[in-house]
Amino acid sequence: MPGLEKFVESKDVMPDMLTAPVGPVEPRERPAIRIKAVPERDRRRLLMHFLALGDSDRLLRFGSILPDELITRYVQHLDFNRDMVFGVYDDKLHLVGVGHLAFTPKENLPRGQEGERAAEFGVSVSEAARGAGIGSKLFERAAMHCRNAEIDTLYMHCLSSNRVMMHIAKKAGMEIQRDHGEADAYLKLPPASPGTVLREAVEEQVASLDYTVKAQTRAAKKLLGTLPGFKN
Repeated sequence: MPGLEKFVESKDVMPDMLTAPVGPVEPRERPAIRIKAVPERDRRRLLMHFLALGDSDRLLRFGSILPDELITRYVQHLDFNRDMVFGVYDDKLHLVGVGHLAFTPKENLPRGQEGERAAEFGVSVSEAARGAGIGSKLFERAAMHCRNAEIDTLYMHCLSSNRVMMHIAKKAGMEIQRDHGEADAYLKLPPASPGTVLREAVEEQVASLDYTVKAQTRAAKKLLGTLPGFKN
């Protein structure tokens, strides 16, 4: 993983945002963000999400303005058996937020860190879905999964001008190293707890149920739309 050789172990421990008490629900609180593991069968939905990103968003997400051909190749080569992809689906089952956790093979770690496990996190949010905290929620879910998967270090690489990623890194207490317009952020993760394991399982079940309801509602609307006299 690029930049891991510069990692200096931090004493900072990520605040356990995952088990913090939830305050009273405000009347105008934003809709809940349901984050679901993206299955391999949704590879095409992933591709549509990335292709919809504009040039500036592609620059922030990939570090360069990738053409459609390279984005297609990136999606085609995603290894769902090794990595984890998390997504937020809208009512039409379009992916409006995607977080990719790429796990680093132990043999690629710098000397002296062979016993550690690391994962790199990348995130993108559709323009129409911004401002709702989707990026931060995707990061929290990725960090929780890493803890439960016995990952020691969560890593992000981005342009220093990527204000969203920098905000996420600072909010999580990550150690940030800047160099020539780029930034590497590292977070030393605490071990899993029964609470994080249970919460990840519950969140995945709730998100899967939410997805199923959206899919069935969409299918019902399509069916009703074929009936005479029905207006969608």
